[in-house]
Amino acid sequence: MPDTPLLPRRLHHNAWTTRDMAATRAFYEDVIGLPLVATWCESDRLFGRVRTYVHCFFGLADGSALAFFQFADAPDAEEFSPPIPETPFHHIALKVDKPLQQAIEQRIAAAGYGEPQTFVLDHGYCRSLYIRDPNGLLLEFTLDPPGAELIAHERQTDARATLERWLAGDHASNNCYRGNTI
Repeated sequence: MPDTPLLPRRLHHNAWTTRDMAATRAFYEDVIGLPLVATWCESDRLFGRVRTYVHCFFGLADGSALAFFQFADAPDAEEFSPPIPETPFHHIALKVDKPLQQAIEQRIAAAGYGEPQTFVLDHGYCRSLYIRDPNGLLLEFTLDPPGAELIAHERQTDARATLERWLAGDHASNNCYRGNTI
């Protein structure tokens, strides 16, 4: 990474909207295991009107959170809740260790989640468990393999050159860590 004296310390929170905070709370707290660490009930003058909402935070180990807003009024929910894309290329990835990934897999199976809501992908540089939440948001629980630090160092060393190569039209894979999937 380039020498940058000022970087953000960590993610504070990532916020989304929900139309069903009870289902969102049950999923994140009861199934995934993220504790509800704060609930804010607020009314603010935003964008020309008073908006009333609840804002819930589900905590991660580093103090950051996944947060969700639910609006009291249907017109506000309509205005501020765009559809979440169905693509797997829009997601939130959370780093986990093997026991936690296994525990989450067991809890989501016990809660009745299966394909197409969940799937596993071995990227070679990590094993990823994916699941859609009740809002359609895709979560990835990422488990690093042994030697992850070496892999990260290799990718950091050539990150800029690899990007420039790809942008110039050379789209050859540089992932020598995964089996051939094509």
